[in-house]
Amino acid sequence: MTATRMLKIIESRPQATCSTRQERAPGLDRHKNPSADPHQALLGMDRLWDESSSQTGGTMTENKKSSEALRSARWFAPDDLRAFGHRSRAMQMGYAPEEWKGRPVIAILNTWSDAQPCHMHFKSRVDDVKRGVLMAGGFPMELPALSLSESLLKPTTMLYRNLLAMDAEELLRGHPVDGVVLMGGCDKTTPALLLGATSANLPAIYLPAGPMLRGNWKGKTLGSGSDAWKYWDERRAGKISDKDWVDVEAGIARSYGTCMTMGTASTMTAIAESIGMTLPGASSIPAADSGHIRMASECGRRIVEMVWEDLSPRKIQTRRAFENAITVAMAMGCSTNAIIHLIAQARRAGQDIGLDDFERASRKVPVIANVRPSGDKYLMEDFYYAGGLPGLMSRIRNHLHLDCMTVTGRTLGENIEGAEVWDDDVIRTVKNPIYAEGALAVLKGNLAPDGCVIKPSACEPRFLKHTGPALVFDDYPSMKKAIDDPDLDVTADHVLILRNAGPQGGPGMPEWGMLPIPTKLVKQGVRDMVRLSDARMSGTSYGACILHVSPESYIGGPLALVKNGDNITLDVAARTINLDVSEAELAKRRAAWKQPETRFERGYGWMFTRHIKQANEGCDFDFLETSFGAPVGEPSIF
Repeated sequence: MTATRMLKIIESRPQATCSTRQERAPGLDRHKNPSADPHQALLGMDRLWDESSSQTGGTMTENKKSSEALRSARWFAPDDLRAFGHRSRAMQMGYAPEEWKGRPVIAILNTWSDAQPCHMHFKSRVDDVKRGVLMAGGFPMELPALSLSESLLKPTTMLYRNLLAMDAEELLRGHPVDGVVLMGGCDKTTPALLLGATSANLPAIYLPAGPMLRGNWKGKTLGSGSDAWKYWDERRAGKISDKDWVDVEAGIARSYGTCMTMGTASTMTAIAESIGMTLPGASSIPAADSGHIRMASECGRRIVEMVWEDLSPRKIQTRRAFENAITVAMAMGCSTNAIIHLIAQARRAGQDIGLDDFERASRKVPVIANVRPSGDKYLMEDFYYAGGLPGLMSRIRNHLHLDCMTVTGRTLGENIEGAEVWDDDVIRTVKNPIYAEGALAVLKGNLAPDGCVIKPSACEPRFLKHTGPALVFDDYPSMKKAIDDPDLDVTADHVLILRNAGPQGGPGMPEWGMLPIPTKLVKQGVRDMVRLSDARMSGTSYGACILHVSPESYIGGPLALVKNGDNITLDVAARTINLDVSEAELAKRRAAWKQPETRFERGYGWMFTRHIKQANEGCDFDFLETSFGAPVGEPSIF
């Protein structure tokens, strides 16, 4: 968002008196002596909207909650022995009653850890959030949450997405908090935190970690993940040295922040914004930019207002909001992981979103973000400078529900009013897209009755319609060993298949779906071929990879029945994927099939494999979905 646009927004906001709110928070009058110079306000905090108020359709949002009705008052207000203990322990930490009395208690769920490189800055950024909370008259309370490092956590962070969702939900339910700032960004942290906050349904705002700075090696721009795969193949082909490879390692990740390609991290933070759960433009700000600090402080200020307005996730996350998210994801050239996470998030919000919704959007929304890997040149830093997500949404506004409410207390249409694009090559027009249809396509057929996914915007066009013989692997180690065999019987027309890599089989559906090209083919110059699995792949990956085959092979899905040499036919335009084997033969194979060995016999993994749903259903635990049972009430305090 430009300074000029922010200035216009500030100048356009009507002023409001908030005497009642001031009385609730004595000593922190944010509205006394307001600057008459809007330029000073810009210099001070880059305000996106008037700090005194929120608007819906141009009408002031009235306060809906008194200090006596604050949820935290159940802990601190009663004149009884239990509340005595709550107040006494708060004073033990050095807080005076004046610091919490009559003020919203704001939880800050922080996913920082020493094992989370994408969130290194959260250790200090949380102080900026606290600063904003205090400015607005709230009382901040930092609560550590699981960090889910995509780089370091094994076997896969997807195994633990739902665990963080449970962590977030129970942290909010069990503590004396009235609202929450969710600090996440690395792939699974965004959907996990939003899943938990949606179930808790306290006022919530999402603070994205932001993408890291672009990489660099020998004057070449490096993109997270995408260039790792690229240069790994070049090394296997003997075209770069071991020293070059080490230098790429050092240059590809130069700062804190998430992957700067259009991977799962940037996809999911953009989705959070398009649903309405972040401040306008927040998802695009680079982690190392000073604007990110100001945005963090603004999150702290805004969540306090959201508590008084009683603006909760259920009032924001409507079906139309999720349709907006799907539309934006398609235009962004999104990660294939968007489908799994969005379906899970929608179901937590009580909205019936499925693969058919993605398929409809795919047919009508072009890819206009020229960001790798769907794009051929630019990264998220360039996307931010070109106008960011508000700029992109302004170009597809005819496909959006502009009347959807957001955390600003304003509609999506109001949030993107006046947004501009500064580089037409980075953010294309709908008449000049980088791909005419959406980023993802949903395929169905006898090989995937419940669907599978391909990213046609990031694969060689010749594979959009293809028939080839199967080369099947039942596990990753055997595949990895065979790939490097110089005598492997494989051609560029083969369809490489990896099975037993789904939600239960993986376990946790690891990002193994971008199967490596056999070394003998890499040396011949082959850089893409059809690959098929029930796994996921990194959003930074590319190629003709067909993923999320449902039902998965581990539970007896058709993928379990494929044999080497079987022909597989793919037709993206027709949205079909089929195994060219007769039903009679498939019936024989099905009768002979045996369930693979159990992955877990105790602990969290045991629970995971018994309750995880399939990819087409969002991979949530069945007992966490909103439809599973009656809502959980407030905790007893006795």
